[in-house]
Amino acid sequence: MAKIITQEEIAKHPCYNEEAKGKYARVHLPVAPKCNIQCNYCNRKYDCVNESRPGVTSGVLTPSQSVDYLHELSKVITNVSTIGIAGPGDPFANPEETMETLRQVKREFPDKIFCLSTNGLGLEPHIEEIASLGVTHVTITINAVDPEISAKIYRWVRFNRKVYRGYVAAKLLMERQLRCIPLLKSFGIVVKINSIIIPGINDHHIPEVAKVCKELGADIMNCIPLIPTAETPFETIEKPTAVTILRVREFSKEHLPMMTHCARCRADAAGMLGNDMMEAHQILQNVINTIPGDLNDKPYVAVATNEGHLVNLHLGEATHVYIYSKAEKGYNFEGMREMPKPGSGDMRWLEMAKILKDCRALLVSGAGENPQSIITNCGTKVIVMTGMIDEGLEGVYENKPIKSIAKPDAFRCGSGCNGNAQGCA
Repeated sequence: MAKIITQEEIAKHPCYNEEAKGKYARVHLPVAPKCNIQCNYCNRKYDCVNESRPGVTSGVLTPSQSVDYLHELSKVITNVSTIGIAGPGDPFANPEETMETLRQVKREFPDKIFCLSTNGLGLEPHIEEIASLGVTHVTITINAVDPEISAKIYRWVRFNRKVYRGYVAAKLLMERQLRCIPLLKSFGIVVKINSIIIPGINDHHIPEVAKVCKELGADIMNCIPLIPTAETPFETIEKPTAVTILRVREFSKEHLPMMTHCARCRADAAGMLGNDMMEAHQILQNVINTIPGDLNDKPYVAVATNEGHLVNLHLGEATHVYIYSKAEKGYNFEGMREMPKPGSGDMRWLEMAKILKDCRALLVSGAGENPQSIITNCGTKVIVMTGMIDEGLEGVYENKPIKSIAKPDAFRCGSGCNGNAQGCA
């Protein structure tokens, strides 16, 4: 049964209604780190504090942490109307995390507007449930409706555990994207199409995207100028000029209304559109680093360190860890434990988890999403930080915020972290 979206819901969504952007805040929940496609303009380098663009976040939340984060955030942002999931990868490359987040958040915040932003590849099987959970707005990024053009934009597409490239990948992605538009509309969901304006690649073609998507039922379009990003195939392409942007939007709006106030938000954006609350990043880290109550009976904390003073080793580099316990005054050094050698894939992280089974937390300067997940699921919380060991230990044992000096590579995809989202090295 299609949900009837009220005018109030439409009026309060700051991304769909320009008048709402100065009245209502939105929050993006970064619960989806993996992606199922690789765009030639995208480098999902998490936690680059100087960048505000999709794919950037200060950390990744679990579904239950998302609820805690929203409760903490609501104490300082009182006008949140909209809760969204937009990555930092793709929501439906992480379907379990995405759907469980929606279920838990909907129970706690039933009056909010819920939206999703996706490439559409894995969306179709979940449309009925997202509608039942009250998702009223979905954005699909469609950069072309011609596979010859799309093949220039995407390096690979992973679907049903198989990687596709070139024309075949582009055609598969396009077909699955376009099939979702009428299905979403059958449930009364507002559909927005995002298209990245890439000079010399698809800038002449985007009006055709608008035409095709309109015929399928899309409601609105957002034509977004390319951000040339380092370490991507499109890093040397010039930004589209103001004239190019105007031309693309003018021809495209013959078919679909244009959204022109996009702020190209981070995956952990929180606050007013174009004016995010920077304190939200610390709140996010505090929630991520909080030790669950059922781990507090474990006596030890493990630390990846070179010299025993600073947390300064990446998880993948740690050949050993220092073990600490809480003393009456301060902390006791209990000794060192050797870590499994590289080369055994996920077994390395499972063996590491066994060695650390009596540790409530493991402090590291960086870690891939996959090993973090494995070790945390085995009962030892992986905390990414940099700074003095005593500060990290105090944060764990006293349940205080852990502030890092800097963590430029704290959240990358993959344990060996080549940034290609195709798995751990």
